[in-house]
Amino acid sequence: MTNRLYYGDNLDWLSNEKAFPDESVDLVYLDPPFNSNATYSQLFKSPDGKTADSQIEAFEDTWNWGLSAEAAYDRVLQGTNTDVAQLLQAMRGFLHDNALMAYLAMMAARLVELHRVLKPTGSLYLHCDPTASHYLKLLLDGVFGPENFLNEVIWKRTSAHSSAKRYGPVHDAILFYGKSEYFLWNKQFTPYEVDYVELFFDQTDPDGRRWKRMDLTGAGTRKGETGQVWRGIDVTAKGRHWAYPPSHLEKLDKDGRIHWPKKDGGMPRLKQYPEDLPGVPLQDIFSDVRPLHNLTKERLGYPTQKPLALLERIISASSNPGDVVLDPFCGCGTAVHAAEKLGRRWIGIDITHLSIALIEKRMRDAFPGIAFEVEGRPKDLDSALELAARDKHEFQKWAVTHIGGQPWKGGRKGPDGGIDGLIFFNGFDGQKATHEKAIISVKGGLNKNVNDVASLVETIGREKAALGILLAAALPTKQMEARAAAAGFHDPGTGTPVPRIQIITLAELFAGKRPIIPNVNPAMFKAAPVEKKQQGKLDL
Repeated sequence: MTNRLYYGDNLDWLSNEKAFPDESVDLVYLDPPFNSNATYSQLFKSPDGKTADSQIEAFEDTWNWGLSAEAAYDRVLQGTNTDVAQLLQAMRGFLHDNALMAYLAMMAARLVELHRVLKPTGSLYLHCDPTASHYLKLLLDGVFGPENFLNEVIWKRTSAHSSAKRYGPVHDAILFYGKSEYFLWNKQFTPYEVDYVELFFDQTDPDGRRWKRMDLTGAGTRKGETGQVWRGIDVTAKGRHWAYPPSHLEKLDKDGRIHWPKKDGGMPRLKQYPEDLPGVPLQDIFSDVRPLHNLTKERLGYPTQKPLALLERIISASSNPGDVVLDPFCGCGTAVHAAEKLGRRWIGIDITHLSIALIEKRMRDAFPGIAFEVEGRPKDLDSALELAARDKHEFQKWAVTHIGGQPWKGGRKGPDGGIDGLIFFNGFDGQKATHEKAIISVKGGLNKNVNDVASLVETIGREKAALGILLAAALPTKQMEARAAAAGFHDPGTGTPVPRIQIITLAELFAGKRPIIPNVNPAMFKAAPVEKKQQGKLDL
């Protein structure tokens, strides 16, 4: 199976039995967003370190009761799992029609499909916060059966949180279920704490290494090698046998691993060091996986990003190399990153182009030469036009990210001032670096209007941008081309000016054409001053 990213609603993809056959996945990890009053913001920084309009919104995770929630609710009630249907009915009677109930209805429909695609040896981890964890556990009991509940893992996600009239909320819950009693489990360990080592490893070598005394014999007699006399000690007479053959005991003694009591006649003991043992079996409270702070190297700025170490632990415990790991709410791709790192195959699904583009970049940066497929995005002109007609805002985000841009304010609905996206690049004024930007405007309709170009010219003047890029579904008219040409050229300091206004059609985009963005060598920034060429003037 090829590693895949799917763009679109995960329920639509999970319901596609061709893409997701029965019992085809070994491990599911999901971190579905829920907080009815929360808006998550993602920061995009320009080359000078400043934010692009401070905060660019990545997504809003408010799920309100409406047609989608009603359809998900009906889907569960008409399904074959009567247990989860009854649970959902009872929840609606208690909660009524609100954001939380919408969330639970849509989650129930997805959990049923996730159960279907899991192998009998598979497991599911649902990451959530205490706001909805108790309701989600009931749904999971209905889908998987209460007998297949394994753990509620507590992850301490922050060190402290100030709350006026309650205990500081510092943890997330991770609900762990097996598909059946045959679920895969690889036992995990954590290092011994310092206090434990000092208490139980109470002996010290001359070099400072701590160790504890362990018995070298076992109960009961043996007639083989382990029952032989060694160093004059007859363990059979004591009703016991050696834990190792005499030849191995000699090797242990030669290596300094046997303690001989000073008291004559004392039984030798094995010197056991902390590193001889795997550690403490992993418990259901994770306090040793640190959250991501602002200076963490792996931090991408994604609002709900989880530490790579957390996902590595889960994937190591519940899958083997070559197994298939699925994250149906893959966000910034931490689960698929961890899966690739650990030699697993992986599938990620997300409903935003922003996330899919972010994951693509993350995976290619982390694993040069990696091969994976992306499904659900426009692959030709017809599918791009279909997306433009169906969802203008997702089309705009796709078009912007397709040419390496950053969606303006996450592509959220509302006034955009003529800006759909930005591309940042370096310039050089002959003495020092300059930080420039190109403004992207996307037009998915088939209307041709010279005002689209005039508007873009006005916008780059107002925003003090160097370039303007018009991505258009329709071929430009001669008037549009003339207006673009009249805007002149921009010289980034390389001596090779580029058109200030560039028009690229969707057809050209799929043929491989891309905007001409200056690629200024940073080494120039330390070069001697050079005479600048006359820069093309902007005709406003």
